[in-house]
Amino acid sequence: MDYKMDSGWKLHPIGGDTGHAYMGVRAEEKVFLKRNSSPFLAALSVEGITPRLIWTKRIGNGDILTAQEWLNGRVLLGNEMNSKEIIDIMRKYHRSEHLLSMLRKVKGQVYHPEMFLNDYLADLEEDLSTNSFLNTIVAYLQETLHYVKDARYTVCHGDLNRKNFLLTEDERLYLVDWESVKIADPFSDISMLLVRYVDPSDWDHWLDKYGLMKTDEVYQCLEWYSFVNRLLLTKKYHENGENIKMNQQILHMKEAYVNRIHHK
Repeated sequence: MDYKMDSGWKLHPIGGDTGHAYMGVRAEEKVFLKRNSSPFLAALSVEGITPRLIWTKRIGNGDILTAQEWLNGRVLLGNEMNSKEIIDIMRKYHRSEHLLSMLRKVKGQVYHPEMFLNDYLADLEEDLSTNSFLNTIVAYLQETLHYVKDARYTVCHGDLNRKNFLLTEDERLYLVDWESVKIADPFSDISMLLVRYVDPSDWDHWLDKYGLMKTDEVYQCLEWYSFVNRLLLTKKYHENGENIKMNQQILHMKEAYVNRIHHK
């Protein structure tokens, strides 16, 4: 997209899901540009969770461009998603009252558990809406909403994908792409990372590293959000024609549903 910028910047699109990201080049200067990023980005930059924010600018068509320092690095691999460094970042923003206050100030969306379930049910294709097992999971989640009703809400990233973790050449780790940020139960974040990247046999160890006491309430919340996130992934993979990944999620749900045992 050709932005009318009066300062000599040349924009080069960067591949991604949104099509909103660019490498901006002017003379010897290079920055990471994104249009219409969350206004919460400035607070994250100050905390060192995202790369440093350099400037924000409203351009001719009304869009807002944000420029962050350009960092050479790479995204994480799936088998790197169980690291202490990732847990440290998650704990930092989950436990930050300052970030929560800043997100409230910019009118961050508050996301209640039933809203995650509604995201799955909205515009659901017939293959999934008529699947008796998936409907059993939906009914179970509706029946057990009380498991997750009294949670303390925190800042949640909302899209903990390995591609949103940037490891720089000097081994600094950042979490980027905060367009899905929300105020929600931190288990919505925790379970998304676990169901995508961590073998269920390692979940207890992960919870230990995060610093969670393994109470009945913790296991109930983790179970609820794990099911809802697996449903959301099933829907996503179905829409993308990724049938192997979709069936893997369904198999995980069947195993968890059959073997569900509340720790006592």
